[in-house]
Amino acid sequence: MPYGYVIAQINVTDAEAYPRYVELVQPTIEHFGGEFLVRGGRSESYEGVPPGDRNVIIRFPSYQAARDWYHSELYADARQLRMAASTSVQTIVEGV
Repeated sequence: MPYGYVIAQINVTDAEAYPRYVELVQPTIEHFGGEFLVRGGRSESYEGVPPGDRNVIIRFPSYQAARDWYHSELYADARQLRMAASTSVQTIVEGV
C-alpha cells in the first residue's frame, strides 16, 4: 500500500506560540502511525516563492491514515493552535 505524506510549507507568525504546537502535534502523529521525515532545517527554493520558510514532511502508513490524522479530533486543538501561530499550505500526497 502506498504511503501518505503530509507536505507543509509554513510561515510562523507567532514565534512564542508556535513551540506549543510543536509539543502538542507529536503524539497525534504517532497515534496515526506517522513519522517526521523533514522538520524545518536548511532549504533553498529555486522556482517560485514558497508560502513559508519552514518545510515539514510527515509520512503515514497510507493516504487514508494521513487524511484521518488531519481531520481527527485528536489533532484539532493542535491544528487550531498552528493556524493561529502561522500561515501555511498543507498538502496530502499519496506516494511510494
